[in-house]
Amino acid sequence: MKYRITHSTLYDYSQPVGLCQNEARLQPRNFWRQQAHSSHFEITPSPTDYNERTDFFGNRVAYFSVQKPHTKLLVTVVSEVSLFPKQNSLDLFNSVSWEQVQQILQGNHTISSQSSFFDNQSQSPSQSQNQSADNLFEVLDARQYTLDSPMISVIPELAEYAQASFLPNRALVEVVYDLMERIYKDFTYDPSFTTIATPLSDVLRFKRGVCQDFAHLAIGCLRAYGIAARYVSGYVETLPEPGKTRLVGADASHAWFSVYIPAIGWMDFDPTNNKVPHDQHITLAWGRDFSDVTPLKGIAFGGGQHTLSVSVDVLRLA
Repeated sequence: MKYRITHSTLYDYSQPVGLCQNEARLQPRNFWRQQAHSSHFEITPSPTDYNERTDFFGNRVAYFSVQKPHTKLLVTVVSEVSLFPKQNSLDLFNSVSWEQVQQILQGNHTISSQSSFFDNQSQSPSQSQNQSADNLFEVLDARQYTLDSPMISVIPELAEYAQASFLPNRALVEVVYDLMERIYKDFTYDPSFTTIATPLSDVLRFKRGVCQDFAHLAIGCLRAYGIAARYVSGYVETLPEPGKTRLVGADASHAWFSVYIPAIGWMDFDPTNNKVPHDQHITLAWGRDFSDVTPLKGIAFGGGQHTLSVSVDVLRLA
């Protein structure tokens, strides 16, 4: 499945801005189920400086600065990307309980016992050793996603809410499916209720929020039980109702979460829509929480008050 994504952000200032410096994480990632073919920025006014890098989490980051007075800043990114949906064996997923994963991530298994857990008997000894080493490295990397992060602190209320999903000896994937479904049913999507600064305790108390809040909530619930979960930013294709014309620019940025399953990898879940991302979710970036993957952020000198408008268009290509 191939898509073209056009993401435009417009800042309109009441007074001139003399200098601004910005970071953007608006270019799709390359990984096993997604390939980014092209991605380019259109910035008005033209930036004085522009460069790209890869951050700690492997996300693509663009830095730019505008060093001449301006009252409007328009940042548009046009990307083309292909998705390659892959069906994994549910039997393989269901073979790992959440307690097993918890123990591995906490380091309570020795290296040898972890290696035997990861071994594939169909491989040669050297292939098996290499695979085990790769998987052990993945476990070490995944452990950072079990810890508190700037926007997600584990509080007792999160563990209490998640408890109904964490039944003894239940497969981890079943735990997460159940948690996702409960969040979808228990919480109301309400863009007017939360801001970027709304704490998770308020989201949990009033059971209202947006996709960012629901992703943070699920991640906090999983980390409360020692499970590695990370935040994913991106887009989801929205289809018009039958008989209605597709509205250009009416799509939006989206957020969901991903859970680490040893020997298998990361599996995505979308609690806002109660589904496992398949061929309509385009990934931009991932990190511990929203603060690691903010689409566009920066500083501006001057400008007074400003208004912000964002337009996203996700177009499926033939």
